Amino acid sequence: MNVFGNIFKLTSFGESHGTAIGGVIDGCPPAFTLDMDFIQSELDRRRPGQSELTTSRKETDKVEILSGIYEGRTTGMPIGFIVRNENQHSDDYRSLKDVYRPSHADYTYQMKYGIRDPRGGGRSSARETIARCVAGAVAKLVLRKNDINIKAYTSQIGNIRLEGSYLDYDLDKTETNAVRCPDERKATEMEALIKEVKGQGDSIGGVVACVIKGVPPGVGEPVFGKLHAALGGAMLSINAAKGFEYGDGFDAPLYRGSEHNDAFFNDNGRISVRTNYSGGIQGGISNGQDIYFRVAFKSVATLLREQNTVDRDGHEILLEARGRHDPTVIPRAVPVVEAMAAMTILDYLLLAGLTGHKQTP
Repeated sequence: MNVFGNIFKLTSFGESHGTAIGGVIDGCPPAFTLDMDFIQSELDRRRPGQSELTTSRKETDKVEILSGIYEGRTTGMPIGFIVRNENQHSDDYRSLKDVYRPSHADYTYQMKYGIRDPRGGGRSSARETIARCVAGAVAKLVLRKNDINIKAYTSQIGNIRLEGSYLDYDLDKTETNAVRCPDERKATEMEALIKEVKGQGDSIGGVVACVIKGVPPGVGEPVFGKLHAALGGAMLSINAAKGFEYGDGFDAPLYRGSEHNDAFFNDNGRISVRTNYSGGIQGGISNGQDIYFRVAFKSVATLLREQNTVDRDGHEILLEARGRHDPTVIPRAVPVVEAMAAMTILDYLLLAGLTGHKQTP
């Protein structure tokens, strides 16, 4: 299960402290110009060490494209790429070889495979999301040609949350602060909370919201291939993701049908809706409105303080983790959410035959 997608596919490989993280993108339409500066900028948004709110691990995360490109354009062949690991401190994890860290994948990986790589979490490390960001950047470039835009942002850290919907904020301001929150006042409060938690050797969770504009009606499959189910599966595959809701989500039960239905109307010859409680998807298929959703992320499992746990022999021990860790995943999860959304939407556009790309002879 290291492959994502139906037509636009990503196969990812690599471990946190291995030689490199990489992937193979298959099914990318041909004749698209790959903007390498844009792809690198998407990786830089995910990169560690970008602010005092993230891990101090220093990585340049420079992507190397190995195949599938000729004269700067996609050929339709598999696009292979790697990002080399440069700043591993594997000795920080030597003492964890026979210890199960609370709420990590250590125990479950050991039970499934009978062996695991304890260095930085190995394959279960969030460093694996590098491959997703590269593939997501490629997908974004294709979607850009189809006038589809995706923007995610931090809507909550701990108990500090944005009160309004995405329509109440200028999402272009998301990248103006380290928290990636479009509300400057709330961003300042969130940053202060993260620093407080970090100073205590603890961690904190939050929510990333995302809006997708420009998806035409008719994208998605009935029954088991619903578009919102595909988006939910993509988001819940991200490290530390614990919940997904689209449209009004878990607030929907608060309203009666007469209050919650999205009424259709004729908008100058185009069928539209007066409200968008459905979140742009009805019956599992896009209706042409903005698609919006939220992803909840738990607090980072690694704490720089003592925790009770057991070793492989079942002996109860007191664990104090070493190494470099994020006090929260939220700011760096924002580009990963966008990447997974981009891959999902492009994949489903290709399934529907709606990409509208033109090959250049």
